[in-house]
Amino acid sequence: MTATNAHMLSRRQLLAMAAAGAIGLKPARAATSPRVATLDWAILETLFAIGADVVAGTELLQFRDVAVTPAIPAGVADLGLRGTPNFEVLYAARPDLIFNSNFYAWADDRLRLIAPVESHAVYQPGASPYRLSEEMTLAIGERLGLPTGRAFVDATREKLEAYRLGFGKGDHRPILPINLGDARHFRVFGSDSMFGEVLARTGLTNAWPELTSYSATAPVGIERLAAMPEAWIVLIPPHPAEALAELRQSAFWKALPPVKQGRVLLLDSINPYGALPAAGRFADLLAGGLTRAWNG
Repeated sequence: MTATNAHMLSRRQLLAMAAAGAIGLKPARAATSPRVATLDWAILETLFAIGADVVAGTELLQFRDVAVTPAIPAGVADLGLRGTPNFEVLYAARPDLIFNSNFYAWADDRLRLIAPVESHAVYQPGASPYRLSEEMTLAIGERLGLPTGRAFVDATREKLEAYRLGFGKGDHRPILPINLGDARHFRVFGSDSMFGEVLARTGLTNAWPELTSYSATAPVGIERLAAMPEAWIVLIPPHPAEALAELRQSAFWKALPPVKQGRVLLLDSINPYGALPAAGRFADLLAGGLTRAWNG
């Protein structure tokens, strides 16, 4: 939270955002909370955010680089790749309960040999990832006896509403959230993606007119940016470093009105298939960038 960003918000709103993790408050774990594990990153970040007793997760080093927050507590075992998890390490971690998602349903039978499995889906065609994230957070919090689940849902809602009030004082230009594939192609997050839903819930307009099947589109040619001269271009890592460097040297890129007029934001990395923690992180980073830009 930057000083420029904070000035838009009341003390009550800041406290609500703190409860949602924006200012680093850590929820206490329930003394009797089960030991849990997961293969799915959206579930993993939710478990960390509500203070669950997580004993194992996948690709933790990459999680630190891509999702960044919430922080990973000490002692969490790394199960390796999400597509080929190490079941021996998972067994050794002794989870009481394993949370899984529709993305990794193929592993359910093997997971059940280690501990009971409960499944949640955040990303499904035609469904709201934000609403499903709320439902998942509430269900997991209740299952683990953690009131922090409900608190996190409520605080995230309050955070987005606070940003809605702040963004109402901005320039009202549409936002184009994209991720670079290379210097000539990008992926864009439509209104039905998690990032798209955050835009809508904070009163911002998504410049991309099409749905993207709850995620990002397949690579789109960079020339499509010419059709959105009024937008803010918001670059969301991770993307190849060489792609960004090459793009900045492109004559086409330099000629785009958003680029010429300084309407490009480069955010820090965010988990593109995250849950409420990713939604809140996107809102925080976007608010910080827009507020600095609006205040010159």
